[in-house]
Amino acid sequence: MLILIITLNGCVVEQKLEVEVYETSATGHKLDSITAFDTDGETSQIRILPEQKFQTITGFGGSFTEASAHLLNKMGKENREKIINAYFGEDGAMYSLTRTHMNSCDFSVSNYSYAPVEGDTELNNFSIDEDRDDIIPFIKEAMAASKDGFKILASPWTAPPWMKDNKDWMGGKLLPEYYDTWALFFSKYIDAYALEGIDIWGFTVENEPLGNDSNWESMHFSPEEMTDFVQHYLGPKLEQDGHNVKVLGYDQNREHLQEWVDEMFRTEASSKYFDGTAIHWYASTFEVFPEALQYAHSKAPDKYLIQSEACVDADIPKWKDDNWYWSKEATDWGWDWAPEDQKHLHPKYAPVNRYARDIIGCLNNWVDGWIDWNMVLNKQGGPNWFENWCVAPVIVDEENDEVYFTPIYYTMAHFSKFIRPGAIRIGFEKTDDDLLVTTAENPDGSIAVVVFNEGESKKQFELVLGEATQGVSINPKAIQTVIIKPTETN
Repeated sequence: MLILIITLNGCVVEQKLEVEVYETSATGHKLDSITAFDTDGETSQIRILPEQKFQTITGFGGSFTEASAHLLNKMGKENREKIINAYFGEDGAMYSLTRTHMNSCDFSVSNYSYAPVEGDTELNNFSIDEDRDDIIPFIKEAMAASKDGFKILASPWTAPPWMKDNKDWMGGKLLPEYYDTWALFFSKYIDAYALEGIDIWGFTVENEPLGNDSNWESMHFSPEEMTDFVQHYLGPKLEQDGHNVKVLGYDQNREHLQEWVDEMFRTEASSKYFDGTAIHWYASTFEVFPEALQYAHSKAPDKYLIQSEACVDADIPKWKDDNWYWSKEATDWGWDWAPEDQKHLHPKYAPVNRYARDIIGCLNNWVDGWIDWNMVLNKQGGPNWFENWCVAPVIVDEENDEVYFTPIYYTMAHFSKFIRPGAIRIGFEKTDDDLLVTTAENPDGSIAVVVFNEGESKKQFELVLGEATQGVSINPKAIQTVIIKPTETN
């Protein structure tokens, strides 16, 4: 960490940290550099403890959906490039961990499969042509914009209906006689994308295996069924075909984590082909479920624990209204549909607060990667063939070629831009319980300290590293990233 040592007659008088501070706030800051700080009033302390080391960070980012790619195709060249650079360029959020869907999902324009021919168990007719006009160009342009590159996690919402017991896009289970074919599907997908120059880093076995009331593309697995499929079919097939790809199990809400990781990692044989666990945040608008995350880590401490999907659901985006994203007005599916005993988990919330609180809470409880859902949606919160409207960090008016970067975009960038892949989360102590904090040491030696103040008043804190200090103030309703440069004595 860059420490300025001021001396007088050879004696150390003061040691100060040299920091860069970036803030996004309800008062209008948007990842702005802050250089002047208020020092009046009560001051708390955040002490950084780099000797305490936790998980290695895999990355942060969003998802390449057909909906987002479809909208980008409708934008003018200038705004298309602006959006892609904002997510992946050096001057943007520098996303490092992303997700996409295999076959269609709710955020597709229509239902489709790469293997539409019934009875084609050898997948001779397998084709990713459906992606060539939208998702593939989107990914390639993102690759071109990204200096450091990014990982791609691919997830199926469902196998083609002809492989399922109910012969439907929605619900049902994979028939055992097609386990081999479905494993082959994953292998074919890697090969097809590789031919496009796109490497797939990992898979989740199934998006939301508990189902979603047959609303859109889905397929059910129990923990035992998924573990059996991975242990005896998917894992061996990927290995046989020479694919060095990560496989993440589960891929749904955190409140059921224990039963899934217990089964996945029950024995050495059951866990052999699982590289980790994927989770979603939809079980609550405020609860992080720290005990569940800690349990999952303790069950498989050397494997990934990645938040693979999150979004503001059940709301239509507010267009060019920053204040809404800082106000507790948003609702989610649980506001209307959660069982009575779970209603308390789904109060109204401020979207920025939900993102900041969840990412910080996840990081502080062993999660190593955090992926948002759609990168781009329109003013309706689509397109979505099921009309399952949601919010994205970037909203566009495709008819008038306009772009709106919501406060959620800047909130995501506070993590993705400054906590880089390979960073190690480190310890800290704080004296103000109202400030949410997480800290990480990057591969280049810099330390990122993310601080969130969701209160209505400005806060002052002293940042302490060893014997060096720096006073910082954070505005009300604000998120800050403080960067302490690598060690260098002056």
